[in-house]
Amino acid sequence: KENLMSFEKVSGRGVYVEGNDIDTDRIIPARFLKCVTFDELGPSLFYDERFEPDGKSKNHPLDLPEHVGAEILISDDNFGCGSSREHAPQAIQKFGLKVVIAGSFAEIFHGNCITLGIPCLVMEEKDRRELADTIKHDPESEIVIDIRDKRLICGNKIYSFEMKESAREALLTETHDPLNNLLKAKDGIRETAIKLGYL
Repeated sequence: KENLMSFEKVSGRGVYVEGNDIDTDRIIPARFLKCVTFDELGPSLFYDERFEPDGKSKNHPLDLPEHVGAEILISDDNFGCGSSREHAPQAIQKFGLKVVIAGSFAEIFHGNCITLGIPCLVMEEKDRRELADTIKHDPESEIVIDIRDKRLICGNKIYSFEMKESAREALLTETHDPLNNLLKAKDGIRETAIKLGYL
């Protein structure tokens, strides 16, 4: 599990994938949902956007040499709409992306991202466009995201962003993962089960 500090500040290079209403079927096409483990999903992220049917590259932003290894995905409004497949944020994470910045997010997609520890940041269009332009002209630009203070630094610019307060608090206190919460509380759960006569 990531530690507290990893969620207070996240840094990395960015990549801009343009478009409103990017749905989960575009993020991870349905035919890839038959995988045995989520670990297999990374290479299939945005597959039909990135490759021709014969596998030839379409030169999608994710595949451009200057963006290889980018960890912060920037997009536009209503990101993650469509079906509620958990595979979409899993594919984003397994590809190596740690944060998603957009104008807005579909509710279920947002919840699935937070459970995985992927911060979803909402930025105004003007700021996102300016950030995307900076990355276009200097792909090596480092983006530093301060979750606690809700600010993003890139070059000599400081931007503000919004997050759902419940999601922000869950990330900062490491309570975003329900399974991890149960594992941490297993001794207390056992004690309660004994008191109630279940054990």
